Amino acid sequence: MDIDAQYPKPLLYSDAEWRARVSLAAAYRLVAKLGLDDLIYNHISLRIPGTEDQFLINPYGLFFSEITASSLVKIDTRGNTLEDTPHTVNVAAFVIHAAVHTARPDAHCVLHTHSDASTAVSGQPEGLLPLSQFAMRFYNRQSFHEYEGVAIDLAEQERLVAHLGSNPVMLMRNHGILTVGHTPGEAFMLLYYFERAARIQLSMQAATASGVPLVFPHPDVSEKAARQFWTMKGDILRPGEREWPGFLRELDRHDPSYRS
Repeated sequence: MDIDAQYPKPLLYSDAEWRARVSLAAAYRLVAKLGLDDLIYNHISLRIPGTEDQFLINPYGLFFSEITASSLVKIDTRGNTLEDTPHTVNVAAFVIHAAVHTARPDAHCVLHTHSDASTAVSGQPEGLLPLSQFAMRFYNRQSFHEYEGVAIDLAEQERLVAHLGSNPVMLMRNHGILTVGHTPGEAFMLLYYFERAARIQLSMQAATASGVPLVFPHPDVSEKAARQFWTMKGDILRPGEREWPGFLRELDRHDPSYRS
């Protein structure tokens, strides 16, 4: 059976909004599938196509593995809920995501998790180090935001966006990671690659206990590699352009209910 026929678009949504909902729900399911979620406490948001101040986010209380396209909550950057829903939104989710969506027109998707390896390196002075090719994408392109407690204070929004700047990734010290992308696929893949790089870093650092030194590429080489990724040299594409369709096929084979 055709999957679009199995999970038809509800009449109350435009085609563009429904596609956005399905894509965002897939990102939630994939974060859960890879074990990068934290029960009900993380969040991914996506700006609604054709708007500047409206976005979709998870209903507070559902696991990432339960999120569906129709369960996502539509709110604006002032905190207003824009549709009838039995669900509420995590206050910290609103504080963080509304700030970034407002400050960064390119940040269509904003992803925040407490994934283990990324959180571990968030407590290291230099964050992610250029120790693997996975890490090179983020060389000189990671931001840092000092821990201020649970992000429920609107006054923190100004500092969040100032610290993020124009970078695609921000380590929230002793807390977690935030990635931004043009699509859920891009934001998800940035998390995926950062987490892989962070795990490799932690493994290498653990090995130094036996006296094995770390080997760092020359800074010029690290910068060259980062530019290759971000200017999409050769056959390099934007994160997610090649990988995301495969992830969706994987979801559709095993549990396409995110589309409901």
